[in-house]
Amino acid sequence: MLNELCSIAQEAGRIIRSAEDVEKSVSEKTGPRDLVTKYDLLVQEYLKNALLGLLPDAGFFGEEGDEAGDYSQREWVFIVDPIDGTTNFVQGFHNSCVSIGLSRHGQMEYGVVYNPYDGELYAAQRGSGAFLNGRRIQCQDHSLDHSLLIFGSALYYRELVPETLRLFNLAFPLVQDIRRFGSAALDLCYLAAGKAGVFYECRLSPWDYAAASLIAREAGCFVTQIDGSELDLLRKSSVLAGSPMAYHALRELFHR
Repeated sequence: MLNELCSIAQEAGRIIRSAEDVEKSVSEKTGPRDLVTKYDLLVQEYLKNALLGLLPDAGFFGEEGDEAGDYSQREWVFIVDPIDGTTNFVQGFHNSCVSIGLSRHGQMEYGVVYNPYDGELYAAQRGSGAFLNGRRIQCQDHSLDHSLLIFGSALYYRELVPETLRLFNLAFPLVQDIRRFGSAALDLCYLAAGKAGVFYECRLSPWDYAAASLIAREAGCFVTQIDGSELDLLRKSSVLAGSPMAYHALRELFHR
């Protein structure tokens, strides 16, 4: 199954790479920060057909136009973001990806995240480790002051701006440095590969984190909501993730 999901993600990536005149295909969903392009829709349609071809009875929970519905009784559910980092895609900032998660009875079993611009393919099966282009990866367990912090701005939710900035102000003096890249799925994969140490965002949708949360965990990271509770695979959650030392230090800092 994992090999098939990787192949499907790579084919979806080819659709993204073939995009032309992206700026002419943009529509706003809820406002100028929440964008969709015709390529988001094309990739999602391809993914839906290809993935349900593998598991016809599975649920399909995708970002573009699909509601979570009642999947509580479904054995398998695909949780998919056709282009995570759509604003990056529109702006030509090549930090976007295809994200494919597959859960069974509410637990992540497979995760694949593919950036078609640099060819980085992250993949994991529960209990079997995490891989980048076929090479096993492991998070780097550094202290907070030796860790890069990646954060997300929860930009669709203006009511969360004060809390996002409060956490930023707590963390900034204590971490090595801070980055903001615009794709939560890739952010979590960067933790898995040891490129950064810790990540937080005050609200994300399941398609943003489902696949990458498994990849990060299989690489040795902790991944929870900011309060330490489990992520919800069918509803929006906050996310706090990192290598063990950095995760625990940041969680303690955020809850003093």
